[in-house]
Amino acid sequence: MSRSIKISPSILSCDFSKIGKEVEALEKAGADYIHVDVMDGHFVPNLTIGPDVIKNIRPFSKKIFDVHLMISPVDKYIKQFADAGSDIITFHPEATDNMGKTIDLIKKCKKKVGVSLKPKSKIELIKDYLKQIDLVLIMSVEPGFGGQKFMPEVLPKLKELKKIIEKEKLNVDLEIDGGINFENSKIAKEAGANILVSGSTIFKKNNGDLKKNINLLRQN
Repeated sequence: MSRSIKISPSILSCDFSKIGKEVEALEKAGADYIHVDVMDGHFVPNLTIGPDVIKNIRPFSKKIFDVHLMISPVDKYIKQFADAGSDIITFHPEATDNMGKTIDLIKKCKKKVGVSLKPKSKIELIKDYLKQIDLVLIMSVEPGFGGQKFMPEVLPKLKELKKIIEKEKLNVDLEIDGGINFENSKIAKEAGANILVSGSTIFKKNNGDLKKNINLLRQN
């Protein structure tokens, strides 16, 4: 089943002094989702935003808030992020002692469930849960910092997941995040990704022409 390509700009690359306006501009420029990277300085070596920021920017856009939790332990924060206005909540298998319980917590909040695999994380970690989730996020950089270089070695993992999803006729999106630009977006899509997360490329290329950059990523 072919899925339409969606673009999820990462606000990690936006101007944080006017974050609400940046989110508004992304919606006007044709973004499908708004990607929010949440880092705790513990699970990954960087610290970003918490639920209060999501709550404050929520009124600036009706788009799906695609929230990637790089925090551990993840369970105790899920309700806060759900209440703040997240639509998709993505977590890492390594951030929980019980994947099934974490999935249930997110579903109980009536949110879509995403699971993320770091470059070295194996598909086996999530294989048994694919029927219960909505999205797999493949990290094509080591999580923790924006502006890193794309790692093509994660593409076979994407291809394998695509095969499993098609064979079992599962309704699961495949998202890729990390160093996505106009050059590698094509191979990411060919490998099976239907949601592309991009920060630096969207905010910085072509003099920051958000609409042009979103369209280029979608069409390349």
